[in-house]
Amino acid sequence: MSGRGGTAMRSLALNVVGTLLVLAGIGLAAMTARGLLHYRAVASQHGGEVIDLGADGLAPAGGHGGMVRVVGTPKVVEAPYDPEFNQRVDTPVLVRHVEMFQWREVRFGGSVHYELDWLDRPVDASRFEDPKGHANPGSFPVGGKQFDAGLVRFGAFTLGPVLLRALPGTQRVEPDAAALPENLAASFSRYQGYLVTSARPGDPRLGDVRVSWSAVPLQQLTVIGRRDGDRLVAASDAADGKGYMVQVGDVPVLDVFPDLPVPPEFVWVRQLLAVLLASLGAFLLLTTQRRRPDGWLALGLGALVVGIVAGVLWLGNDLWATCMWLTLAACGAALTGWRLRRGR
Repeated sequence: MSGRGGTAMRSLALNVVGTLLVLAGIGLAAMTARGLLHYRAVASQHGGEVIDLGADGLAPAGGHGGMVRVVGTPKVVEAPYDPEFNQRVDTPVLVRHVEMFQWREVRFGGSVHYELDWLDRPVDASRFEDPKGHANPGSFPVGGKQFDAGLVRFGAFTLGPVLLRALPGTQRVEPDAAALPENLAASFSRYQGYLVTSARPGDPRLGDVRVSWSAVPLQQLTVIGRRDGDRLVAASDAADGKGYMVQVGDVPVLDVFPDLPVPPEFVWVRQLLAVLLASLGAFLLLTTQRRRPDGWLALGLGALVVGIVAGVLWLGNDLWATCMWLTLAACGAALTGWRLRRGR
């Protein structure tokens, strides 16, 4: 009786452990699939999964239309040029700023007073509470403008217009007064980083104009965008309405998009382990049913159950993953059928 009792306990233990291992394999495959699906769903809001190319990463073969992350410093190949002032600067984006010395109305509490100041747009003095004696000249003789570089390389890619204009930061640019055309050289002189029309730059008068330039600095950046051949562009179909991201420094993807969940690591190892766990569980369950358990049969059963569960989870989300898992399930079914027929 004691021998029968020990055998029964051993069979029960093998059944329990075998069942737990099968469930563990199924659970691991399901958790991995759900983690990947959740990551892809959130990533699709920003244009899709991002391939990390790292510092000045080379573009991999294929991959057209995929999102990539590149870290590096922009290299200006064709610098922007301001033709009116003959200014050329080694920067991705050059911006001309124009100001005029004008009257402006200042209200403080119930009082109103007027002062002269540098302003970047024409001020209509006719709208002043007291326009008498505070007339402004009107339109500017020259306007502000932005000039983009003709070609900027970033790692192995060329930056598209949207990403080029999204480059962060600004710094003052010292104008080259010697490069001014003759017609402007007679009117403008250099003063404290500006080109000014003032006869006495330290004491400007009403209607004087000053022009300055600012540039996007060349610095280390992290750029995430969609690959279009050898160009990086914005993903126009991104649900977030942006489809790109540019940040200063070497910033990981999960810091660039803080809403992204952490994707499962070692995916292939986890998937292989899921099949092996389910197969080991099936082997233990078969031990209680057969005198000589069949390892190939156990492997077929493990592949069958894990393949079906994972295939169902990927169904409608990723055709390649669905086919892969259902193919594994079919192979498991074929192996199981072959071993059962051979056993008979």
